[in-house]
Amino acid sequence: MSASSSPPPAPSRARLRSPAVAAAVCLLSFTAFWVAQRLAHVNMLDVMVYRAEAETLRAGGDLYAMRATSANLAMTYPPFAAVLFLPLTLVGVPLMRTLTTAGNLLLVVALVQLSLRLIRPALARPEARAELWRTTLWIAAVVVWCEPVWTTLRYGQINLLVAVAVLWDLTRREGSRWAGLGIGLATAVKLTPGLFVVLLFAAGLLLWRRDRDRALNQWLRTGLTATGVFLVTTLTMAVALPADSKRFWTGTLFETGRVGHAEETANQSLSGVLARLLHTDAPGLWWLAAAVLLGGAAMVLAVRAAVRGDRAVAVVVTAFAALMISPISWSHHWVWCVPLLILLYDRATRAWLVTGAVALAFASFALWWVPHDPGRPELDQNAGQMLLSAVYPLTALAVFAGYALSLRRTRGLDPVETVPRPREETREPQGREPQGREPQAVANE
Repeated sequence: MSASSSPPPAPSRARLRSPAVAAAVCLLSFTAFWVAQRLAHVNMLDVMVYRAEAETLRAGGDLYAMRATSANLAMTYPPFAAVLFLPLTLVGVPLMRTLTTAGNLLLVVALVQLSLRLIRPALARPEARAELWRTTLWIAAVVVWCEPVWTTLRYGQINLLVAVAVLWDLTRREGSRWAGLGIGLATAVKLTPGLFVVLLFAAGLLLWRRDRDRALNQWLRTGLTATGVFLVTTLTMAVALPADSKRFWTGTLFETGRVGHAEETANQSLSGVLARLLHTDAPGLWWLAAAVLLGGAAMVLAVRAAVRGDRAVAVVVTAFAALMISPISWSHHWVWCVPLLILLYDRATRAWLVTGAVALAFASFALWWVPHDPGRPELDQNAGQMLLSAVYPLTALAVFAGYALSLRRTRGLDPVETVPRPREETREPQGREPQGREPQAVANE
């Protein structure tokens, strides 16, 4: 070994770098999580509603007249969701709950890995496979304990599945014919992923306008595929379930009260914040104005990030914009905190202060520290309680503001012009030695 060779890593550090150790730690964390949920007597209420929707569909009943569980919950998704939930009726309730929990834990791993592929594309290379899995398992062992993930598994929700479907599309290789399938199906189930289609078309059209001689770029192709999948799925449901489809798209879609009361502390959207701030369950035009302004500003940031080549920032900002402007965004919908935390850790030069503060917001369960029960005490919150019950929207606003400030530092750069162009070959004059060149600078966020 030469004198300049670096010494081998210490044995303890080498063990930490082993995928087998990471897998063991992740398995231990998931097992502890499973035991903790059983000790907490989680009821998995939402998966019971999903099962009831599928049973109603099999019986030929009215999907939107159905009520399920002791909470008298109604169906709020488009009709296609009931078709998606049909497999839940093939097994008994205890086994269904077990399989749902196991499936969601696997989806935590998938969400982390796809987030890493989005943020660090080099990890998708075959030679980095061991590092990708090791990092994935270490992160999954930690993020499973954050409040949005805990609550998703507590209720048996589908938030992780929706996020994975979206990220699966947005991490496909260039030219993949499947990119768009996940977003289209996710939108046909839950509608809010449709904001990603807006991002795809807006960014794709801007890049296509820059170079119209080229074929459709990946953004536009993915957007067109997602739109086509959504339309085909929805129209198929309109033919197969005409009465349910008509009722949903002409009535149920606009009945936000079916989902729950806007002021509930679990509602971490702009609508929920304004409802608690104004001491009303119907913020009305105040919410509409705020949603338009904030949603528009956030999408400008997302599209600008996309055309600058920063796909990870564009995706995370779009996800948080959708959560903010939706009339109801329960705390478990915020599983998008997982890619956000990975992104912050990666981009903030591993600054623990920034990443730690955001992690604390999603791991503290602070929104549940305020009074919340069927008596609707959220309508009479004081200032401190309002801050606690707005922890996720305030975090999202801080993220938006931080990114906007970073853009101000590079405002002299046209976002479209900073997209890396193919390097042109240059010839050196005959008979002269090539001169040193400065590498072409590409702006980074």
